[in-house]
Amino acid sequence: MTAHKPATAAQRWPGQQLPRHVAMIMDGNGRWAQQRGKLRVFGHQAGVATVREVVRLSRLWGIQSLTLYAFSSENWRRPADEVGLLMELFLKVLQKEVKRLNSNGVRLRIIGDVSRFSDKLQARIRDAETATAGNNGLTLNIAANYGGRWEIAEAARQLAAQVARGELSADQIDEERLGAAMTTAGQPELDLLIRTGGDCRVSNFLLWQLAYAEFYFTPVLWPDFGEAAYAAAIDAFVGRERRFGQTGEQVRGR
Repeated sequence: MTAHKPATAAQRWPGQQLPRHVAMIMDGNGRWAQQRGKLRVFGHQAGVATVREVVRLSRLWGIQSLTLYAFSSENWRRPADEVGLLMELFLKVLQKEVKRLNSNGVRLRIIGDVSRFSDKLQARIRDAETATAGNNGLTLNIAANYGGRWEIAEAARQLAAQVARGELSADQIDEERLGAAMTTAGQPELDLLIRTGGDCRVSNFLLWQLAYAEFYFTPVLWPDFGEAAYAAAIDAFVGRERRFGQTGEQVRGR
């Protein structure tokens, strides 16, 4: 029996403009495990395999940046044993996956306030980012201890510090300068946000970057989010008319 080989972007969406930057809120691991009578951590472990598949498909389909919401700043409120197991899983995955990412030309970046993590995990993050820094294929952003409001406040603090040092005047602060201080600066604008698990909210994720992104919500739980579900999200994206403030007639060249 031969393994299934996914169609390329040109085969599946000939002549279509695919998203350059896709973000995903990976929701439903705990419910997936509970439906099977397992502990929630079992769902998180299953979700790692989905991350691997989504990265593979993103590379195949020519996605330039993929941003995954792994652990929000609000997730510290979860039971302490679950948080501890998530940190342990994060540490193991970083150690295990860096070689695979490197061999596939994937650049790994961790976005968020990593200062709250253990010294060991912070060191592992630095090592993983350094090891993949020279790769020029897909950029994989993992949002860990991340919040959209935190990111905007952090960018504002950076600009305020420049003003205090006399490097910048307050009237020079505009959208371009603020955007350049965001964690995804230098990457393509966010085109598509996908949230699995059925909830229809953004949960403090990429608030700045979502300005003109298309939203796609699916009831599929994250461990079940495979090729068909991902392709359905891309299908929805290419079927939409993105106007960016213009009229439909302008976009269609009428």
